[in-house]
Amino acid sequence: MEERYMNMRRRRSDYRNDPPPHRMEPRHPPRHRPQKRRRSTAASVASGFYKALVILSALIVAVYIAFTLTIRAPEQKQKIPPSQNGPAQTLGPNFNTSSSGTASSIPSEPADRVLSRREGVYTIFLAATDVEGYRTDTMMVMCYDTVKQTIGVVSIPRDTLVARESGNPHLVYGKGGVEQRVEDVSHMLGIPIDFYVKVNIKGFITLVDYLGGVDFYVPCDMDYDDPTPGQDLHIHYKEGRQVLGGQQAMEVARFRKNNDGSGYTDTGRTQTQQKLLIALAKKVLAWNNIAKINGFVEIFNKNVSTDLSMDEMLYFASQAMGLDPSTAVETATLEGNGFGKYRGYKYCYELDQEKTVETVNRLINPYNQDLTLLDMNIAKAESYHT
Repeated sequence: MEERYMNMRRRRSDYRNDPPPHRMEPRHPPRHRPQKRRRSTAASVASGFYKALVILSALIVAVYIAFTLTIRAPEQKQKIPPSQNGPAQTLGPNFNTSSSGTASSIPSEPADRVLSRREGVYTIFLAATDVEGYRTDTMMVMCYDTVKQTIGVVSIPRDTLVARESGNPHLVYGKGGVEQRVEDVSHMLGIPIDFYVKVNIKGFITLVDYLGGVDFYVPCDMDYDDPTPGQDLHIHYKEGRQVLGGQQAMEVARFRKNNDGSGYTDTGRTQTQQKLLIALAKKVLAWNNIAKINGFVEIFNKNVSTDLSMDEMLYFASQAMGLDPSTAVETATLEGNGFGKYRGYKYCYELDQEKTVETVNRLINPYNQDLTLLDMNIAKAESYHT
């Protein structure tokens, strides 16, 4: 009995240790699930950088759109009738002074003639002062067509004759500063001038140096010395291409004649100045100088006076981003006779009337209609040097 009991316990124990009964295999084996690979650190960084770049690009686009939407185009000025001050203004735009100094009548324009401004076209008076800082030694009128993205620049010789009742009749002289020069030029050429920008020589030098110099072709051999206190000018360069620093660029821009009297006239100097300004504009608008924008602003604030507001400057800056100065800018200098006499003053630069009308209409006329001599107020010399 005891033996049977022990045998029963042994069988039960063996049964517990036996393997479980065979289960039926499924008809389809389970799908193999590949083990996930851990991404490398480099891949994670690249992915994060890419996402950040996309977000940054989107923000830049959004800011640019907001920037362009908030900045409004400046208002355009309408034609200002000549003021009744002095002989030129008293005669009005429909009269000119003959070579004998007497007034000669010209038929008036039709009373119903109305000049309308071209949309997006602005005129800006550009001036640079001399060493002393108050005479506008260099004067230009720039016409910027923001629609066609073209710029016309016309230089006006500093000795251009302005028929004044008293005082020096050369354009560069006279009371009133740059504001008066703007009014003189506006009445003389028959166009409204929307804004002015005046820069002093120190600012010009600082800008060129900040840009690392300017690559420029010096048009002729230059050998000139002016030891006059306040001037202390010594210009010595050989014709040819060279990189000019700020001081050198200023000297080349101011050169007119050599010590022996050779060289070129005031008209030749303005042409050199135009080419130098275009070379500078190319360098300022180059992509590798965009990072220097803060320096440009600082130089501008210290050395430039203008009636442009910050919003107006931002508008023109945004429009000029796609401008190519090498193809979009055309320049000219008003032609004339530099040997005129007026009220005892010598070497007054009398503008050629027909050529002035043609140049103004081609480059700086902001109207939809061509201007005529009747719209302008060009003074005539009383006599000429023999």
